[in-house]
Parts: sequence; structure tokens; C-alpha cells
Amino acid sequence: MCRLLGLTAGTEPVHATFWLLDAPDSLEVQSRRNVDGSGIGFFGPTGAPVLDKQPEAAFRDEDFIREAKHAESAVFVAHVRWATAGGRTLQNTHPFTMQGRIMAHNGGFGEAERVEEQLGGYRELVLGDTDSERYFALITQQIDVHGGDVGAGIAAAARWIGAHLPVSSLNTVVAAPGELWALRYPGQHALHIIERPAGMSAPATTAAGAADDGAAAAGATSGPGLHIRSSTSSVHAPALQALPSVVIASEELDGEHGWRMLTSGELVHVRPDLRVESAVVIPDPPAQLVPLPADNPNIDT
Repeated sequence: MCRLLGLTAGTEPVHATFWLLDAPDSLEVQSRRNVDGSGIGFFGPTGAPVLDKQPEAAFRDEDFIREAKHAESAVFVAHVRWATAGGRTLQNTHPFTMQGRIMAHNGGFGEAERVEEQLGGYRELVLGDTDSERYFALITQQIDVHGGDVGAGIAAAARWIGAHLPVSSLNTVVAAPGELWALRYPGQHALHIIERPAGMSAPATTAAGAADDGAAAAGATSGPGLHIRSSTSSVHAPALQALPSVVIASEELDGEHGWRMLTSGELVHVRPDLRVESAVVIPDPPAQLVPLPADNPNIDT
């Protein structure tokens, strides 16, 4: 029961500092309710995924705050975790990366071992204990089954889980260089989208010009496809408000009008030119809907 953020400026590198740290309901603010982990995923200059994540609340994680100020990319995926499946470890912290894509999940489902039975060789992509990573492996498998069609893979994976397993939520954001997909399913957890034209007002934020003095927190590589990096700096990204962008988030992060709640079963694809395509791909409710727990700390309206 976590919180998601997906941001794309198409092909233009930007900083995501406003949404991660400065917005009235930024991920840093949400992390005070979701304290079991935090992470930022983006794409480096070569298009390779970069993850900065720790099993630590974002508001007290200096690496998260540093990366939120310095990271530069056209596409970001970020997540703060309230753990319901899998321990509080680095491997269980979102986002995840597989085959050049980045994914984060909000929600949960039961009987995750039955997903493993479907994975075959894709089981080797899973490094941790969460249902979320198994969901991503199934998405990855289904993308390949569907000839590289990411949207079809997301829909097929969620459809199978919804038909066979107890589900609370399969809300997810999946990113590739220049592209972003998001699914809301079913309707228990919120997922919103806003399309922001160039020049749309937002409180000004200043992109950091260089890594903080002494920023030498160690990076690490933990298994195939998992690159953890704790500091990045650049002065080249323009202010986000100067460019058009699309934001997808579990909560409406600022006071702007224009946020829209995705419909249950709705899949959104944001293309590199920021054209947004949307369709309801799973019209039926899950076969076994698990109600949200009474202690859910988050806002889902």
C-alpha cells in the first residue's frame, strides 16, 4: 500500500525536484506515511535505467533528497513504500528494473507463488520477496509474448492476476526511455494523471548545479539489472515548468486543476511526443477483491 509517481517530459531532460520534494503533497511528504522504503528510477545518457533506492523513508534519506535535486532525465518513476509483502530490504524496495524498463507498483495480491509457476525462465529476473517484483516479471514475460507491446503485456499480466488471485490493487507505472505507461486496477487505490502544458505555473525550484560537497555515499550493484547510484549532478536540465510534461501519481501532488482520476481498468500510454493514449483494458472486477486494510495510511480519493 504505497505511493507512485511517474513523470515524463517526452524527450527533454528535466529535474523532478518539485514533485519529489517541493510540492504540497510531494513524495517526501507522503513518505512520512510510507516509511518502509523510497526510490527514484530514471534513464541515464545512454538510455540505461538508473535506480537510487533504499529501505529508508525518503524524508530522512539523504541520498533520496540529493538524487531528487540532481537527477536529470526525460522520464522518472518514484515510489515510497508501506510494506505489506516482503521484508524491509534493498531488493524489496521499489522501483525495479527488468530488460531496460523501470516499474513500481501500489497495492498487493495473494498467492504470489502461483505467479512464479507462470514465469518459467523469467523467474530469474526476480531478486527479492515481493509480489510486486513477480508482477513485473509477469509483465515482462507478457511483453515478450505480445511482440514487445508494453501496454499489451501490462494488460495481460494484470488480467491473469485479477482472474486467478486475490487482489487489492495492481496499480502500476512502467517506463522506458521517452515513454510511460500506467494502469489503475481495480478502483480501490487512486491513480491520477495531469497533462501540463509549457509554462504552467508551479512554485519555482532551482536545479542544483553540482553534487553536494562530500557526496560520496557508496553506490552498489546487486544482481543483474540492478544499478544503485547515490549521486548525480547536472546544470543542463531546464526548469520543468518551462516544458510540457505529463505526471501520473497516486495523489494529486499540488493545488492545480486538471488532475483526472483514471477509471478502474484504464491503461494510459504517454508517447515521446507526449501524446496520451488511453483505454479501459480490463472492464471486469477481480474475481477475488481484497478490501483495503483498516490501517491504510494513504489518501485514495
